[in-house]
Amino acid sequence: MSIGPVVVSTRGTLDAALAPARAQGLTVALVPTMGALHDGHLALVARARDLADVVVVSIFVNPTQFGAGEDLDRYPRTFDADLEKLSRAGADVVYHPEVTEMYPEGPGAVGVNVDPGPLGSELEGAVRPTHFRGVLTVVAKLFGLARPDFAVFGEKDYQQLVLIRQMVRTLCLPVVVVGCATVREDDGLALSSRNRYLDNAQRELAVSLSRALRAGADAGPSGAVAVLDAAQKAFGEADGVDVDYLTLRAADLTDPLPGQEARLLVAARLGSTRLIDNVAVSLGADKDT
Repeated sequence: MSIGPVVVSTRGTLDAALAPARAQGLTVALVPTMGALHDGHLALVARARDLADVVVVSIFVNPTQFGAGEDLDRYPRTFDADLEKLSRAGADVVYHPEVTEMYPEGPGAVGVNVDPGPLGSELEGAVRPTHFRGVLTVVAKLFGLARPDFAVFGEKDYQQLVLIRQMVRTLCLPVVVVGCATVREDDGLALSSRNRYLDNAQRELAVSLSRALRAGADAGPSGAVAVLDAAQKAFGEADGVDVDYLTLRAADLTDPLPGQEARLLVAARLGSTRLIDNVAVSLGADKDT
């Protein structure tokens, strides 16, 4: 019977936990998380298990990616339950640092941070101006600490995935970034730790995000205009959903072109809860009207 993963909380203990694997030349995969784990996270662990000899999962609610008035204080922290799930999923090491370990001078201290560039101020970045600087900075720290061969992220946070790949290329970091498909409920809702904030009525409305994305993706062969028209029409039936953005981009989040793979992305608020989702779209030429 498995005794479960080794739990460490400092750089020194993480190094010690990984030292035997490094001495044997084994590969390491990292799955960064903020905890409150669900089946989507466990799918990332399973992918990491396929990729590498040793799987490290970090659990750290990163304060620098939360803006003023966001849900840092109420973000769910379920470490004991998370550890049970990771034991069953086959994680080898769980890195669970304190804020002072990741930010010795304090999370608000002026220092070196990773600038996400122009894309960091669009879409999610337009609504959450400091978010991606915090995300990329903490991911860079985790890469430096764990020194993984692979890092696994979900496609639900698609802009985050694109920016992390850009960071790795730009900074010449020796890690392969692997994206995994979004895991969904039976009705299509993307799994998210924030779904637990939804009341029953909001949960029923939340499926409108995936419904709109599916409608848009189905219209892909007819071109970009048809994609957005179909998605917006699907949303028109959902009162109580406040859409922040619904947009079509190329796979790298530049302007989409006919004949290429694109991404349809949405962010919406249901009460005080903000959800994001996206879907791949095979884009044809716009039809004449």
